[in-house]
Amino acid sequence: MLPISNNAIRVKQINTELVKNTLKAMEYGTKASIANMTGLSVATCGNILNELLLTGEVIETELDESSGGRPAMRYKFNADFSYIVCMYVKTDGGVHSLAYAIANLIGEVIEEKSRLIEDINYEVIDNQINGLIQQYGNIKAIGIGIPGVVHEGIIGVCDVEAFVGLPIGPKLKEKYGLEIITENDMHFTVYGFYNMQNFDEDKTFAIVNFPKDNFPGSGVIIDGHILKGNTKFAGEVSFLPLELTRDEQMKQLNSSNGFVPLAVKMIIAIIAIINPVSIALTGDLAKPELLDDIYKGCLKDIPQEHMPELFVKSNTHDEYLNGLISLTLESLTYNLQLVEKRI
Repeated sequence: MLPISNNAIRVKQINTELVKNTLKAMEYGTKASIANMTGLSVATCGNILNELLLTGEVIETELDESSGGRPAMRYKFNADFSYIVCMYVKTDGGVHSLAYAIANLIGEVIEEKSRLIEDINYEVIDNQINGLIQQYGNIKAIGIGIPGVVHEGIIGVCDVEAFVGLPIGPKLKEKYGLEIITENDMHFTVYGFYNMQNFDEDKTFAIVNFPKDNFPGSGVIIDGHILKGNTKFAGEVSFLPLELTRDEQMKQLNSSNGFVPLAVKMIIAIIAIINPVSIALTGDLAKPELLDDIYKGCLKDIPQEHMPELFVKSNTHDEYLNGLISLTLESLTYNLQLVEKRI
């Protein structure tokens, strides 16, 4: 059992996050309205707000309209108190690019740029981050999307050869002392897709990416939670037992007659295992005119009533960035899971 003082600190951290998150969702709030929204006492909210005013995370605005008594002070969350860096590496047909966005604490994009990189490596990422920190000065967290397997910040199988085996997360955290979140690009993208679908309740959803000249990969949401797997290998559909060598698989995927049969096998495996409500097909090889053939191919093994909606999304930049920003912001919040839901 944790000491009482430790428990008290945790409760205060949880209450502080509750107040901040409530203010983020409101244009402004008073002590009374925040207390009503959070279920905390007015006194507790007042103490937390006073501390947040001192740090600058909350600012005072004009007085609230009076209802007969003394007008109450209005408080507003300071979205520009600090910023996050969201960066991702992309490779298409052997051409590498590095994109980044600076976002504030409510996810608004302040700056966004992308550039082609002839030789992508750790130094390129490090220099970009260093430049952004020098420019903005108040960066609190960095999210990085990698086209490969990432386990505890260390890159495994990857489309960028220079990244294989690189402990990019630990190296950046040691150098900058910031919160660093490094994930497979599919995890960020599927999370962004899921957020932007605005489901009324937790659903199971998947994307399958079919890039040109690279192996496919997928991202999966199970009942509202990203499926990462024990070593973050979940979603590597190119390792399914397709009875082909890696070279044969690559050739077939990039051939006009071979793509659909392989895509069907991968999608069937996903449907049979997770039974999603819908699957988004992305990447240069996933063309809208092939969707009907893929759907019919799946119906040969999957009963109609269990078929998810299939759709093609050619450009996933918005979804990728949404997932990057959302998960990077989440890394800054204090979380305490009191009860683990296993079913």
